[in-house]
Amino acid sequence: MIQSTLAIGAVLTVILLIVSFILLKATPEKSYATYIPGFIFFGAGLILLLFATIIDRVTILGAGLGGWGIASLFAAGISLMVLSVFDAYRQSEYA
Repeated sequence: MIQSTLAIGAVLTVILLIVSFILLKATPEKSYATYIPGFIFFGAGLILLLFATIIDRVTILGAGLGGWGIASLFAAGISLMVLSVFDAYRQSEYA
């Protein structure tokens, strides 16, 4: 169960980083639209963790709802940290 949660977290992180980098290149410098997918995954992770405490034993692809919540929170955290660094460098180019 731990291995599936780590694998799901790694896959979600890569997907979220790709989507966010596309948004980073497509939006103007002063836009915060780049961070929206990370916030969506963060909210989804919290909701999945909440449902893991309420609903009894739901397993999807080898991980329970709590595992999916942890994987979503991990993906959101890593992608938001990486994107904030890239966005800071993008902002300093135009200053």
